[in-house]
Amino acid sequence: MAGSTLARRSLGRRLRKLRDAAKLSQSAAARAVELSPQSIGRLEDGQATRITGLHINELCNLYGVSDDERRLLLELGQEAREATKSGGKWWRAYADLLTAGVEHYYGLEEAANRLTSFQNIMVPGLLQTVDYRRAGEWTIHPDDSSADIERRVEMTVRRQERLQDNKFEVAMFLLEATLHHPVGGAAVMDRQMLHLDRLSRRPNVSIRIVPQGAGSNLGLHLGPFVLLEFDRLPSTRSTEPPVVYVEGFTEDRYLERETEVNSYTKAIGELDRVALNQHESRALMGRIAGEYRA
Repeated sequence: MAGSTLARRSLGRRLRKLRDAAKLSQSAAARAVELSPQSIGRLEDGQATRITGLHINELCNLYGVSDDERRLLLELGQEAREATKSGGKWWRAYADLLTAGVEHYYGLEEAANRLTSFQNIMVPGLLQTVDYRRAGEWTIHPDDSSADIERRVEMTVRRQERLQDNKFEVAMFLLEATLHHPVGGAAVMDRQMLHLDRLSRRPNVSIRIVPQGAGSNLGLHLGPFVLLEFDRLPSTRSTEPPVVYVEGFTEDRYLERETEVNSYTKAIGELDRVALNQHESRALMGRIAGEYRA
């Protein structure tokens, strides 16, 4: 099920396009329907906000939309509200540890049917062992209590359950350097290599390494990113456009413009060209695991 996040994203994207066509600022639209500019901004960004069907109707009046478009927008709003009421969003149990940006990302990841990721520093969260994650969390959050660190580790374990869904296609590209950073020590890294080997044998998971011997390549110039692709929404019966998520230390970015997404799609093509195939990648991970055991 696409869930509330994808319906909110579609609703917000369509409302922003209508507002732009009406040549109205967010502030002007907010004043006209007696909302704050921040509420309009959150609505258009696909973030959770207290917007009712009445507000959507008023925005439709303001933007002069057709009856068909109005019905579609109201259906999207209803779909988002019903998905929210139904609950089942596991990350809400950890809301006190999450920023709004990370919570929004988890919703998008949950709604995606394909994820393509590149990492040049750390093993991606979806692929991390408990010990690897715990070591990383202590580095990032040294002042947290042991209980909060364990809850952060639990979040990763819950998130990784999505990998059990064979309809969720995952393609991971890692620079070889990520496997040589001894996060948690040699024993932790040895187990991490074995875990990557096991995951790479799942029918829906591809893990490919860009080797150090690949020479100069685009992977040396890219930062970590995730490309999320989506299935059809019930309300619109159309496929939602993909989004690129770029995680920063203090700020997250979502890139949705077609030119931006196309740039990352081309980058994935270049990574595909220089990365080892899955069999070769597993062989390399096995050799690195042997080095950690030595």
